[in-house]
Amino acid sequence: MSNDDRTKIIPRRTPESAAMLASVKRAMTITAKLNRLTFNDADEVRALFSDLIGKKVDDNFLLIPPFYTTGGVDIRVGRNVFVNQNCTFYDLGGLDIGDDVMIGPNVSIITSGHPIEPSQRRALVVAKPIVIEKNVWIAAGATIIGGVTVGENSVVAAGSVVTRDVPPNTLVGGNPARVIRSIGE
Repeated sequence: MSNDDRTKIIPRRTPESAAMLASVKRAMTITAKLNRLTFNDADEVRALFSDLIGKKVDDNFLLIPPFYTTGGVDIRVGRNVFVNQNCTFYDLGGLDIGDDVMIGPNVSIITSGHPIEPSQRRALVVAKPIVIEKNVWIAAGATIIGGVTVGENSVVAAGSVVTRDVPPNTLVGGNPARVIRSIGE
C-alpha cells in the first residue's frame, strides 16, 4: 500500500488507534449536545463547534444541526462558512474549508477509509486530507473522498461523488464527478 506524505495509516491495536478512538468518543459527546440545538441557537452552535475543532470560528459561521464527525480536531474552517443540516465530516486525514464556502444538506466529506484488500480491511484505517478552497459550493447529497482538493469558486453538483481534484472555476457532477463546464462571473 502506498504511503505518500499526506496519507495517515493507522493500524489496529496501536497507540495511534487508541488516540483515534478517544477522539471519536470526544466528538460524539460534543456533537450529541450540538445536535439538540436548533437553527435559532446559532451562537451556542458556534461555541460547541469551536470546542469541537479546538479553535474559535468567526461570527458568520453557520451550521444547522444535526451534524456528525469522527473527530473534529482535524477540521479547519475559514470565515463566512455555511454548513447545512445532516452533514458528515470524517476528518482524520485533515479537512481544510476555505472562506465563503457553502455546504448543502446531506453532504459527506470523508477523509478516511479502509484498504481494498480483504485481508487488510479491518487491520488499518487509511486517511488522506481534503481541501475545499475559497468560495466553493457543495450542493445537496454530494460526497467528497480523501485526497481531493476542490478548487476555488467551483461547484460540486447535487449527488456527485468527488474522487479526483476539482479544478478552480468549474462545475463538476456525476459519479464519479467529471467536469461539466467552466464557470465564470
